[in-house]
Amino acid sequence: MVGPNARFFEDFTVGDTFDSMARTITEADIVAFAALSGDYNPLHTDAEFARSSPFGQRIAHGLLVLSIASGLAARNGFIDGTAQAFTTLDWRFRAPVLIGDTIRVQATVTRVRAVVAMGGGLVYLEMRVLNQRDEVVQQGEWSLVMRGRPQS
Repeated sequence: MVGPNARFFEDFTVGDTFDSMARTITEADIVAFAALSGDYNPLHTDAEFARSSPFGQRIAHGLLVLSIASGLAARNGFIDGTAQAFTTLDWRFRAPVLIGDTIRVQATVTRVRAVVAMGGGLVYLEMRVLNQRDEVVQQGEWSLVMRGRPQS
């Protein structure tokens, strides 16, 4: 089922930008992600240890933030029911995300490439995860296989 705000491959134009809703990172997010992933690094899970780290407190797992960014992009609806595959990820972790930070995602279309055999094409997105101070905490490029518009 295709969502009401979904875009098909043909609807993407280089320069299109999508801004997501914001979401606050909680201690519960970090604890749940540690349990799910098995990553109990004390930078994330031990307040006393983290206090003596360069960050001065616990930080969110980088992959937790990336996962939340993926969810925020999906909640935007522009790929709802039209994305067929996530094909590449080139990612940089730029700054820590702390408990209580609020993040959002900004996606900008940088390239589109039709792939007839796939019934649509590839859409390349420059992704930026921003905190409440509009600082880039993570960024990189994602590519998605997008369905083409159904033929009538």
